[in-house]
Amino acid sequence: MRGSATDPGPVPGRRSAPERGPAPGVGGRTRRTAAAAVASAALLLPLLGAAPSAGATAPAAGDDTGRLQRAFVSAAAEYHVPLSVLLGVSYLQSRWDGHGGAPSVTGGYGPMHLTDARTALARAPHHSEGAEDARGDSARPALHPTRSVPANAQLPARLKTLTEAARLTGLPAERLRTDEAANIEGGAALLAAAQKKAGEPLSADPADWYGAVARYSGADDSATAAAYANDVYGVIRSGEQRTTDTGQRVVLTARPRLAPAAAQLARTGLRRVSAAGTECPDTVSCEWIPAPYQEFGTDDYGNHDLGQRPKSQRIRYIVIHDTEGTWDGVINLVQDPTYVSWNYTLRSTDGHIAQHVKAKDVAWHAGNWYVNATSIGLEHEGFLAAPDAWYTEAMYRSSARLVKYLGAKYGIPLDRQHILGHDTVPGPTTSTIPGMHTDPGPYWDWRHYFELLGRPFAATAGKNGGLVTIRPDYAVNQPDYTGCDAPGQPCAAHGSNEVRLYSQPDVSAPLIKDIGLRPDGGDSTADVNDVASRVETGQQYAVAGRQGDWTAIWYLGQKAWFQNPAKQATAVNAAGLVVTPKAGADSVPVYGRAYPEKEAYPAGVPVQSVSPLPYKLLAGQKYVIGDMVPGEYDYSVTFTEDSHKVVVGKDLYYEIQFGHRVAFVRAADVRVEPSGM
Repeated sequence: MRGSATDPGPVPGRRSAPERGPAPGVGGRTRRTAAAAVASAALLLPLLGAAPSAGATAPAAGDDTGRLQRAFVSAAAEYHVPLSVLLGVSYLQSRWDGHGGAPSVTGGYGPMHLTDARTALARAPHHSEGAEDARGDSARPALHPTRSVPANAQLPARLKTLTEAARLTGLPAERLRTDEAANIEGGAALLAAAQKKAGEPLSADPADWYGAVARYSGADDSATAAAYANDVYGVIRSGEQRTTDTGQRVVLTARPRLAPAAAQLARTGLRRVSAAGTECPDTVSCEWIPAPYQEFGTDDYGNHDLGQRPKSQRIRYIVIHDTEGTWDGVINLVQDPTYVSWNYTLRSTDGHIAQHVKAKDVAWHAGNWYVNATSIGLEHEGFLAAPDAWYTEAMYRSSARLVKYLGAKYGIPLDRQHILGHDTVPGPTTSTIPGMHTDPGPYWDWRHYFELLGRPFAATAGKNGGLVTIRPDYAVNQPDYTGCDAPGQPCAAHGSNEVRLYSQPDVSAPLIKDIGLRPDGGDSTADVNDVASRVETGQQYAVAGRQGDWTAIWYLGQKAWFQNPAKQATAVNAAGLVVTPKAGADSVPVYGRAYPEKEAYPAGVPVQSVSPLPYKLLAGQKYVIGDMVPGEYDYSVTFTEDSHKVVVGKDLYYEIQFGHRVAFVRAADVRVEPSGM
């Protein structure tokens, strides 16, 4: 045995206590038998300070829930990387999950997120797909850019780390993708190589690895690398423990007094970027890469509108997107004046943020002009269009910090009717519904995201509360999907934020239909991008009935059933306010935007039609209120601002959770009541 990789508690008077690992030696894979490696790991495990807390029940004979922990121990010893550093980096990449060998949205594999993006770029980017007009306003013609996927040689090094890990370890690339222990070994090899490249010793003290951790992020600037490293060391200081998606128990013992050698960052040679001009919290790395406001042709311009928000109108929503393109390609697209824009882009591997459009201005991103005019759009780097797979912890954390900051600054409630996915933005008119986008998809972990926002989804009432909040266990909840690789073909099993809806309390019953998506009455499907019969984590609905392990809700004007067994609940009880048609009305219309009545429009501003969607809110049905909003229309169809005007009507609307997407009803058409009535 080469020595122990202990992680003792902090010692007074020292910067930190070292993890007493093997003496520094040559890099690369050593030649020893697999049996010796397993035996060594088994002997090391009791010394780690990484076992379950006192009083915990020891694993039963034959219990293999410690296999992943032993793999971290073995890799740490093999490559002379402090165990806490290896665990901390892996946590910030994947929270130690392996995702069944499936790649992340940026082609990263396994607990260490080793990237191999060349196999993932198989489809056209998100913004050049489908029929959706990102601006979502018929006052201007829809434009769609032409974009192609980049060649492997054009990809940055941060998206090709698996190749380097294969070279360092001698392990086949396929094994690094699919074998969690091999993947962890590859990550350890990359960390050790970064430490050597920096001219630092393979120290047993985790404090001495700050520069290597910063480099592991793949960032090319010092601010992003520092933000990433600080997050890793924050995880090490606080400690973490969880059961992974394969049932493996992994524990990182807290080191609250650990003080890393942050001065190492200055020796990495990374470029400096300025956060000047950005609207970001201090806890993230942010730079200003402006989207152009440019006139071209006759009465045409791009790629956003100047405004005076929140003075001119309230910012009500934040919309979460998945870019379906690499960072460089998306950054190039948002700097193209001829098409789309959004406010922020977030990078997958390290959580870096670029701001493109000021919050006061209106970006073109959601496919619904009313939502665009009252929202801020966040695009998250990813390019697995079918489906959008898993996302890194680094990006989740950076995104959550940005959303918390924006929510506090603009008074945006942190709930699912104000923090929207692009897939929950309604089509503004009937004809637009089939072309609306479905990102960030079923594999965005809304439950974890809202925990990071400090707003975890919890039961707020008993069974008589009248509402449910959708809240499946993400890892355990694995509905069948098709179409990830080819139309009609089954997708690999994976955790999901979605729960499927049936017309009866029976899995063999037909799925709920969406007449907006399929006006011909066609059946809903299990296709990964078909949102017709699915509800998402955090969404709230009025209870329409219960039967055994099944719960019914009101959804798209129908009674929709989902499985909700007590032993593996997919929803928790809640209470709140709901709308239902006023007495005497058989039904009321549902809208995709909250526009003013025609009398509100001044001279010179064309009246916008208040056209209902094909759905009806029927008598006896109830839907959860998200907000009361005035009828508003932002008239911005010219390059010069002198004609811009926000029209505000007397009509009021309620935003409701009507189906998978939100919708609006006129306040004059409905009555409001407590959900428990």
